[in-house]
Amino acid sequence: MPADTSPSRSSATSSSPARALSRRARLDRLRRLTARDHHLLRWLAEHYVLSTDQIAAALFPSRRSARLRLARLQQMEAVSRFVDVTTGSGQYLYTLGPLGVVVYPSAFNDPNRAHVRAPRSSVERTERIIGSRKLRHLLGTNQLFIDLAAYSRGDDNAMLARWWSEQHAAAVFARSGIQPDGHGVWAAGGREVGFFLEHDNGTEPLGTVLRKLRGYEQLAGYGPRYPVLLRVPGRRREQHLLEALAGVPTAMPVATGIHSEHPAGPAWTLTTDPGLRRWLHELPSDHGPDNPATNPHRFPDTDPGGVDPDR
Repeated sequence: MPADTSPSRSSATSSSPARALSRRARLDRLRRLTARDHHLLRWLAEHYVLSTDQIAAALFPSRRSARLRLARLQQMEAVSRFVDVTTGSGQYLYTLGPLGVVVYPSAFNDPNRAHVRAPRSSVERTERIIGSRKLRHLLGTNQLFIDLAAYSRGDDNAMLARWWSEQHAAAVFARSGIQPDGHGVWAAGGREVGFFLEHDNGTEPLGTVLRKLRGYEQLAGYGPRYPVLLRVPGRRREQHLLEALAGVPTAMPVATGIHSEHPAGPAWTLTTDPGLRRWLHELPSDHGPDNPATNPHRFPDTDPGGVDPDR
């Protein structure tokens, strides 16, 4: 008679404990994730990548404590890391690891293409991020929001109440066609100021930067009227923008600032009043009409991604 090629009872029995152990190990790792860990993983799910310094500034009391916890999270496969070759700092950059993807399966799979198929694994997602032509731009964009989050840790009256990525904001405001590099709501000084960020590395012609304002004109007709922040590398490029926009009416407030200044302020110059630099919470801001049909994401929303885990 031919040999029996079906799995034996003993082999099936021997593999079962291995599977059970794997499940138990995953559950154990999940139980060891803290509220701060979950906050970080939510950020990585939406914003792709953060550096050691960025994570330390926004979420930890010191760089050393951040490095120790990040090393532990890597061992738990909650995060993955690779060396930053974009800025020359040589520090680690972090993305979601296999466990992190299980906890926060992300709709944002590729920085270059919003509607690409989902990756087969967290490794493939990380490879897309590493190979993205937008990696340096992502880090620069995220830095503004990290600076605000870090600032709020030392000021009980300030909070980054919302932080949306480019793809998140573009999806929510698709009707207008805007594609800001990021969208946030900053609460400070008794005010809640929404804003759209256009992070400029100085690689595009000024005309290209200015054409991005057209979509905001349409959004202002039915949605929020938030300031558009044109953040540029240096004072000279900022001055060129201010000169180009002098006397040009815009439906949205437009303010310029430079990378080296802290975004909480006073770092912003309104194009309608170039003689004064303002704090972010001093910029004009309007959440728009309270109309669910045209402005369904009007702030305030239930937005757990904006809650400080230390509060």
